[in-house]
Amino acid sequence: MATKHYSNDKVTVKWQSDLCIHSEKCFHGLSNVFNPKERPWVNIEGASSDEIIAQVHKCPSGALSIPDEKETTIDHETIVETMPNGPLIDYGNMKIKHAGEETIKDSKVTAFCRCGVSENKPFCDGSHKKIDFTG
Repeated sequence: MATKHYSNDKVTVKWQSDLCIHSEKCFHGLSNVFNPKERPWVNIEGASSDEIIAQVHKCPSGALSIPDEKETTIDHETIVETMPNGPLIDYGNMKIKHAGEETIKDSKVTAFCRCGVSENKPFCDGSHKKIDFTG
């Protein structure tokens, strides 16, 4: 696992390569700072510290983080259950948004597609049964 730290006088960004899922949110959100074609790929002087912190908070995997920040306290539990040969079932209060920030579902229980065949992604529509999904 490669872990790197990039610092300026106000912020340090930590990158953990083994957590990265290559969503490219960092690159598409702040390409003056995050550019995988450059070495080093993080230019900590490419934007203001506040802009960098805001973009790091959008990292879906946690591969990018601000190590000096206090951790957010979670006051309730969310449970994600893998159904045999079926969807992921999420039990807990949540809002689900498309990339454009539009809330599409506000729910306490949600079934997410794992097979990739659903016509209602990201939600399960039962298509896994038609293709004998195993997982």
